[in-house]
Amino acid sequence: MVLQARSSANAEARRVTSSVAESFARAPGLVEALESPDPSAVLQPQAEAVRQATGVDSVVVFSTSFVQLTSPYPDYIGRPYSPPANVATKVLPELRAGRSVTFDIDDRGYRSTATAVPVFGPDGKERGVVAVNITVGKVNSVVGAHLPVLIGGTAAAVTLAAVATAFTARRLLRQTRGLGPTELARMYDHHNAVLHAVREGVLIVSADGWLLLANDEARRLLDLPEDAEQRPVTELGLDPATTALLTGGTDLTEVTDVIHQAGDRLLAVNRRPTAPYGGLPGSVVTLRDSTELHELSNRVAAAGQRSRLMHEAGMRIGRTLDMTRTCEELAEVAVNGFADTVAVDLLEEVTQGEDPERAGRRLHRTAVRGAEPARLARVGTELTARDRTDQARALATGRAVSSEAGAVVLAPLVVRGLVLGLVEFRRSAPGPGFDPEDLVLAEELAARAAVSIDNARRFTREHGLAVALQHSLLPRTLPHRTGLDVAFRYLPAHAGVGGDWFDVIGLPGLRTALVVGDVVGHGINAAVAMGRLRTTIRNFSALDLPPEEVLGRLDELVAQLDEEGAGLEIAGSTCVYAVYDPVSGSCVLARAGHLRPALIEPDGTVGYPEVAVSPPLGVGGHPFETTELKLAPGSQLVLFTDGLVETRDSDIDVGLARLRRTLAEQAGRDPERICEAVTRAMLVGHPADDVALLVARTGLLAADRSAEWEVPMDPAAVAPVRAACARQVARWGLDGLGFATELILSELITNAIRYGAAPVRVRLLYDTSLVCEVSDGSSTAPHLRWAATTDEGGRGIFLVAQLAHRWGTRYTAEGKVIWCEQTPAEGGPSEGTADGIGGVAGVVGAP
Repeated sequence: MVLQARSSANAEARRVTSSVAESFARAPGLVEALESPDPSAVLQPQAEAVRQATGVDSVVVFSTSFVQLTSPYPDYIGRPYSPPANVATKVLPELRAGRSVTFDIDDRGYRSTATAVPVFGPDGKERGVVAVNITVGKVNSVVGAHLPVLIGGTAAAVTLAAVATAFTARRLLRQTRGLGPTELARMYDHHNAVLHAVREGVLIVSADGWLLLANDEARRLLDLPEDAEQRPVTELGLDPATTALLTGGTDLTEVTDVIHQAGDRLLAVNRRPTAPYGGLPGSVVTLRDSTELHELSNRVAAAGQRSRLMHEAGMRIGRTLDMTRTCEELAEVAVNGFADTVAVDLLEEVTQGEDPERAGRRLHRTAVRGAEPARLARVGTELTARDRTDQARALATGRAVSSEAGAVVLAPLVVRGLVLGLVEFRRSAPGPGFDPEDLVLAEELAARAAVSIDNARRFTREHGLAVALQHSLLPRTLPHRTGLDVAFRYLPAHAGVGGDWFDVIGLPGLRTALVVGDVVGHGINAAVAMGRLRTTIRNFSALDLPPEEVLGRLDELVAQLDEEGAGLEIAGSTCVYAVYDPVSGSCVLARAGHLRPALIEPDGTVGYPEVAVSPPLGVGGHPFETTELKLAPGSQLVLFTDGLVETRDSDIDVGLARLRRTLAEQAGRDPERICEAVTRAMLVGHPADDVALLVARTGLLAADRSAEWEVPMDPAAVAPVRAACARQVARWGLDGLGFATELILSELITNAIRYGAAPVRVRLLYDTSLVCEVSDGSSTAPHLRWAATTDEGGRGIFLVAQLAHRWGTRYTAEGKVIWCEQTPAEGGPSEGTADGIGGVAGVVGAP
């Protein structure tokens, strides 16, 4: 036994070290601790706790360079470990191969058993090694400690067995009153047969009418006295019918199954003889309370109904992120087998997506379902929970309240300790009212619905914030522009805020930039990205760059933001940028991955003109190209995003064809009516994606509103041109601007002749403002500077900046144009553009 114990102890030592090492090496957080700045500070307390709990001698964690990170001896922490030669030869190759190894150490009298387990990170690379050790001395001490116990236990067992045998024999003889084995076997057979024959209330009645046994259930059902056993049944105080049923007369072979009235109980009685089962003559009687069985079956049925109701609630409530629909789903589930009428009321702030107030009393009726909805307030009614009412008590306590003699239950909608509203369950007479178990079920239904309502409330709040942010980043009104009548529509997606956007930007020379873009993704990030793109393109437009350069710089910015990892999904966004000149009637367009615009000709023809396309923003590697369209007066340019023509159910080509038909039907109408008709025809129900639509009807600046002169490269030519311009300004009725215009043109023409190159031209445009343009063939631009008091020059551009409303430089393929704008004191005439064009209308709408 000693040898076997010692062998088993050694095997146990190998098993213990292996299990401890494997468990510690696979413990959650070990890899993160090894990768932390101070692994020993994290791992040393854990290793010591494991060592003390398991009884091993050491739990040591090594780094990949075999530096000890934990040790039972704190002085060893941080020291490199050099294993014995035989251990290094056997263990290290196994660890490098990724295998655990258990081994014995015998080094200068130190004998122990150890297990080493490699630790790997998620990437499969080794992070360290866990080694667990237990000495042979501790194993042998365990065996030695058990040796006296083995010897002493054996002797004690023998002595105890002898004494117990004698004691048991005497006690058995006394308790059986001298009965021998045969009598005891017969008694055991009799009782065993009875116990296997009955299940409910059990009585054993002898052949002569004595009650031999009655279990607790039989005593309860028949209200038997404490000393009922070993007494005649006729002396137990039972009614004659029950006594006759239990005794069964003299026929002990008859099997009886009857329903018997015993007091206020209805019993199902079964009487069987015991003799066929090997017992003495007599009978065993079983009793079942059919009343309680009926109640139990009703409870089982009710429990099954509640289980089905909760399952249906889990499947049907909260399928959408709409609070109203979620409340309707709760009411629909509850009237299906739990209540006759259900009403759901939400706190006023909850319906607005806000956090509920703890003392909130104002309720909004959100849903009503059931057989008698007329008895309740209608949907949309504002209610108030008065003090000391059941509604106020349910809101204050957060627990269901029963009222009207159990016919009504008010269950609060509680989630995370916050009350969102109330659910009113009603049952109509003459049906049963609500019992305490129904109150529990009402609370469970309300709690399950409250989670979904709270999710919908938070979605409503976040969606509202995103929509408000997006609307704040989009233009609310558009400027009045010469030669354009503009209308727009913006509709956010029903499921979430997107990144579609548009803009109308005024450019020098009465020109206008029309922009429509689409940022990838949805939500707050898409709205923020859209706002950054719109702001950026406005800044680039202020430089009066050509469309291809505007998109080129925007592309560089998007690529830079993508590389910086700003958290905004901007790369892949699309944009179309068009510049319309009302003087020439030309429109220059450039697009980055965006859909082609539609064009309605004055004769009603609708088409998608060929416009050069480049990759989306942020993709890079391709220059942007432009296309110039000559637009006749009365043409209508339609810019839009893909949400208008593309759905999950149909291809984009189908949407483009339908848009063409719709525009053809609306030809000749104004842009506002076209926007209304297009959105009504193209968007059925709630749009799945954002929609931005911009319709611009073009016109030309009246011929008598522009004048142009070519200036010879001679300073003497400045005066005649200046005088001609002054006369033209006077003909336009702008006498108040004549003197300032002469000064501005004098400075600009002189600078062009002195510092520029031929040809030098002067152009005046007049609509809502007076525009003076001086162009030359050089690319050298003037700069505003402060001249010293002793300087003889350098004040010309400063003078222009002071006299003009605004001024700037625009570069062209032939050179540059220096322009300035002056605003008449009372504004320009509205009849200055052909066909009265020059208005704007639009709607930024909700889905």
